[in-house]
Amino acid sequence: MAKSPEEEHPVKAFGWAARDPSGHLSPFTFSRRVTGEEDVRFKVLYCGICHSDLHSIKNEWGFSNYPMVPGHEIVGEVTEVGSKVEKVKVGDKVGVGCMVGACHSCDSCTNDLENYCPKLILTYNGIYYDGTITYGGYSDSMVANERYVVRIPDGMPLDSAAPLLCAGITVYSPLKYFGLGEPGKHIGIVGLGGLGHVAVKFAKALGSKVTVISTSPSKKVEALEHLGADSFLVSPDQDELQAAMGTFDGIIDTVSATHPIMPLLGLLKSHGKLIMVGAPSEPLELPVFSLIIGRKTMAGSGIGGMKETQEMIDFAAKHNIRADIEVISMDYVNKAMERLEQADVRYRFVIDIGNTLAATKPSS
Repeated sequence: MAKSPEEEHPVKAFGWAARDPSGHLSPFTFSRRVTGEEDVRFKVLYCGICHSDLHSIKNEWGFSNYPMVPGHEIVGEVTEVGSKVEKVKVGDKVGVGCMVGACHSCDSCTNDLENYCPKLILTYNGIYYDGTITYGGYSDSMVANERYVVRIPDGMPLDSAAPLLCAGITVYSPLKYFGLGEPGKHIGIVGLGGLGHVAVKFAKALGSKVTVISTSPSKKVEALEHLGADSFLVSPDQDELQAAMGTFDGIIDTVSATHPIMPLLGLLKSHGKLIMVGAPSEPLELPVFSLIIGRKTMAGSGIGGMKETQEMIDFAAKHNIRADIEVISMDYVNKAMERLEQADVRYRFVIDIGNTLAATKPSS
């Protein structure tokens, strides 16, 4: 007989969970494993809300397990380390992103690309080595193997660092891998949301010329004056599109809603690259002829390995890159999800777990 979430492991834990595809989140008592010899346990202080959380709690991708404690932009303070842990110590500030395990023997793992391991274990809604469901960061504590723990540099604000563990690495990795984040390159960023706004910051810090491509003319001032983009293109404006045809070395598309691809391919130079990092729940139409003319590439990219994630956080600290956030209390999370669905956030919600979760715990 299967044990209840509260009885699966020895260490009691508390968080908020979705119980069904309505996506409604509410207080949830569960448990975490004891700290193994290679494990790091930490008190969760902040957790960002990713668009993936919204997709997952509503089972929009079709593989959700309930009850589900979301959250894979998790930061906090180390409270216990296993006997073989060398990377961090008690009191250090750390984070956990989208994954907590992999096979560690495949080509991807041996090349520091655990994120592409066929046996990748997700931080939440995954199945851990022991067969139990993984629970994420909308909770009071977290335990993970040290391989999947990121050191947060001293002086880096934890609340605005949290979203970088997903949104940051999601855009940093393709900028580096596809050679787009370089001086002399002209890069388009499609969508100015949780992913897009940090993509602008990383691309600029890496030396690229950056144009924000958006359906919303109202975001122009924000893109140019606050985020530091070099130019702004309103994608429904045919005159603006036509004037920019064939001028981009690469485009990072962060949009998670269904949208046309052909106009974006037209913006690329020959040999240009369109990289998809948003994850629409419905298939997109692929205009193959637009790829053939100009030998253009359309590719996807998903987060990054742990080595690159640490590199990204260190780069962000050095260049003062932070996510623009709205900090919320735990009991506001359902309203935040409603607003996220309407794109009503600048640009990432972050839950103040450390100061507001305990107050939502039912009295025993």
